[in-house]
Amino acid sequence: MSVLERRGTELTAEQLYEILRLRSAVFVVEQESLYADIDGRDLAEDTRHLWFAGPSGVDSYLRVLPEPDGARIGRVVTAAEARGRGLAGKLMEAALDLIDGAPCVLDSQTYAQGFYAKFGFVAEGEPFDEDGIDHITMRRARTS
Repeated sequence: MSVLERRGTELTAEQLYEILRLRSAVFVVEQESLYADIDGRDLAEDTRHLWFAGPSGVDSYLRVLPEPDGARIGRVVTAAEARGRGLAGKLMEAALDLIDGAPCVLDSQTYAQGFYAKFGFVAEGEPFDEDGIDHITMRRARTS
C-alpha cells in the first residue's frame, strides 16, 4: 500500500468526495463536533493531500498547507475500521518528507500529543477549545 498524494488542483471529484466523507464521518459524526470543515483551502494549488485508499474509500488522510514560515499539517484522520495499522504515522512521515525539513506547526487534539511528539513536535502555549474539543498547538523546528 502506497501513499497517494495530490495538489488541491489535481484532486478528482471522486477523491475530494471520499476525503470529505472520511473527515465528516470522524470529526463531525464520531467526535460530535459541528464545525465548518470546508475552509476554502482544499482545492488550492499549494495544498497537498496525502492518503491511503482502502476498499471502502479513504482509510487515512492528512493535508499539508503552506505557512509564511514553513508548513501546517492538518485534518489528520483515520477511519475507525482502519485504525491500529500505523497509517497515520506513515502519512506523517510522508508529510515530513514532503516539507523537506521546513518548520511545521499543527493543532493537536490534546489526547494525541504523544503521537505527534514522536515526530519531533513540541507543545506550546496552553490548551484551547476548538469546536468543543481540547487542542494544543505543536511545533517542529527546521530540521535541515
